[in-house]
Amino acid sequence: MSEIKQNNNITATPEFKVSRLINAPLELVWKVWTKPEHLNRWWGPKGYTMLTNKLDLKPGGIFHYKMKSPDGQIMWGKFVFREIIELEKLVFVVSFSDEFGNILRHPLSMTWPLEVLSAVSFTEKEGKTLLSISGIPINATKEEEKTFADGLESMNQGWKGTFEQLEEYLNKIIN
Repeated sequence: MSEIKQNNNITATPEFKVSRLINAPLELVWKVWTKPEHLNRWWGPKGYTMLTNKLDLKPGGIFHYKMKSPDGQIMWGKFVFREIIELEKLVFVVSFSDEFGNILRHPLSMTWPLEVLSAVSFTEKEGKTLLSISGIPINATKEEEKTFADGLESMNQGWKGTFEQLEEYLNKIIN
């Protein structure tokens, strides 16, 4: 992501980074990240249900999805893919959206960045898969950059739950 950060003239906002070694083969982990029938079973915050509205896995394509919280709150989000290297990397801009894909503010934070440039890398490690995720706000105000920086720990906790859901789902497929 640091290369992306330099090439996109992004400010000095701290970059979000998290990694996890997943006990599943690379090809399977890639598949559950790139197919709607799998994403609907594990993607999103722990306890939320997920529905893929659209997934067009190509540069310029989108992943548009709906999440429903345990208390019934509906949130929409979307990725706009910038780069896809099969079995290796996904680079995309992630945003909250409405049901039509129009970018919206975070429903719980009016100062959350509208767009976050994100990357997911997939690395094979002795039959397992190392997932490395990074993100940095783009086109953000100073206030949005501060909100992002202040939310790094919360994002780590959120990804911990998402990784747990991913691992539980993969275990069901493998076993």
